[in-house]
Amino acid sequence: MGLFDLNGRVAMVSGAASGMGRAASLALAEHGADLMLVDLNRDGVEQTANAIRAIGRRAVPVTADVSQYESIRETFRKLDQEFGQLDFLANVAGEGLLADPEHVAMEQVEQVMRNLVLGRFCMCQEGGRRMLRAGRGSIVNIGSLASITALGRGHIAYSMAMGAVAQMTRELSTEWAGRGVRVNAILPAQVVNPSLEKRIAENPAMRDKWLSGIPRGRMGRPTDIQGLAVLLASDASSWITGTLIPMDGGNLAVNSGGTLGPVDAAAAEL
Repeated sequence: MGLFDLNGRVAMVSGAASGMGRAASLALAEHGADLMLVDLNRDGVEQTANAIRAIGRRAVPVTADVSQYESIRETFRKLDQEFGQLDFLANVAGEGLLADPEHVAMEQVEQVMRNLVLGRFCMCQEGGRRMLRAGRGSIVNIGSLASITALGRGHIAYSMAMGAVAQMTRELSTEWAGRGVRVNAILPAQVVNPSLEKRIAENPAMRDKWLSGIPRGRMGRPTDIQGLAVLLASDASSWITGTLIPMDGGNLAVNSGGTLGPVDAAAAEL
């Protein structure tokens, strides 16, 4: 595996029961990492752990709420007991909500901030402390295109939070890079998951609206994160830190007046 060899490394992934968290966890295990898997979904995180064990790697599932600070700290205490090290942290879990800015309750905004910003900072703080002691490590925060662009459609609380995730990533990288700890963010566009599928079922026109801005010609898949996760966990990315990496099928490259070229359906499915 060379540069991408993760043997001897320990990773923690939140949101590991499904979607991008599960996909990233499986890819890390396939490249040699052992994992602590974190999610509120007990059955789902156990299934991911079993899939990783089938690969031949160690997996410890933990049911935890990454919006609650003491739950996060207890998870890291378990990490210390089970593994005694942390080389890679992927902060995937965290929910937003949709509400018009003139109607959203302050309590809803506060909860989104706790889910996506404060909880993630606590994860970064706990993980960063351990990595700084070791003098090495890599952290990845999952952001969104909403970290750097506006989405509309009631995303105000979510976009505020994701903007904070982007700046938190830059600040932590600036503070820690010289001490061996890298911090980056991945910014997905629309990746198919149960929540997105529900929105499409309620408003089928949304799918065509999203695709009209994605030159690649398809929606994102959870597995699209796998290569980036392995890259950022490995020594292949040793000089990459403080970056916001779009995972968007070309969406950011197209401005509102852009015209997409023709899409080859077979090529888009690759």
